[in-house]
Amino acid sequence: MPVKPSAIVWPAAMVVWGPGYRATAHRHHCIQLVMVLKGTLRIRSGHGSKWVRCGAALVRPDAIHEVDARSGTVLIAFVDAESDSGLAISQRIESDIFPIPSNEVALWRATLGDQLSKEQVDGWARSVLLHKRSKVTIHPKVQQVLKYVRERIGVEDDFSLETLARISGLSQTRLMHLFTQSLGVPLRPYILWLRLQHACCDLRDGYTVTQAAHNAGFSDAAHLTRTFRRMLGTSPSQLGLRQRMSSGVSVQTN
Repeated sequence: MPVKPSAIVWPAAMVVWGPGYRATAHRHHCIQLVMVLKGTLRIRSGHGSKWVRCGAALVRPDAIHEVDARSGTVLIAFVDAESDSGLAISQRIESDIFPIPSNEVALWRATLGDQLSKEQVDGWARSVLLHKRSKVTIHPKVQQVLKYVRERIGVEDDFSLETLARISGLSQTRLMHLFTQSLGVPLRPYILWLRLQHACCDLRDGYTVTQAAHNAGFSDAAHLTRTFRRMLGTSPSQLGLRQRMSSGVSVQTN
């Protein structure tokens, strides 16, 4: 039975999985991990370069790459390069494309199992991709800001540092420091991830790119499209089409 496409998102990362695919040469600002659950995929730096065959590979931010993973189930992770987890992952990427050793891939596959579930993927991602992030108690003042932002994404867009500092009762400098310390990602990239997640949900539900952009607080469809291409290496229209063609796609915010 074909795997049901799905996704899980965190403040600075997103993991999606589904049927195999082929991606022409592109680049994006996130660190990317692409893995097939069985067999191998092919990946290279771009047209004319040599294909590398492996079970999984990490791709540096902004590195041109092309992927041929048309067989079986594929898992793709995007991690914000500026987050704590992204910085930790970057330390092991020795070139633009870094094939994961086969023994490590085997361990990951054993942990994930044959039939992916959100619980399995969440546990694997937290222990493998995000485990470098030490546990820190979120400051109560930061919690106030998180509540304010999460409740208002798609409703209003007054997320200026001045406004958020006033809500927290902290100075702007102190808020930025505590926010990054608590979540492992700075305030602005965190809000951008929330906007992208909101847009992904709207596209999944059949909204147009213009509607999704407006609802998520982007200035217009062009702004959303530029952000998608920069962060995820795809366009919102392509994502929306793939999601509407695949039943059961869901995005869960943790």
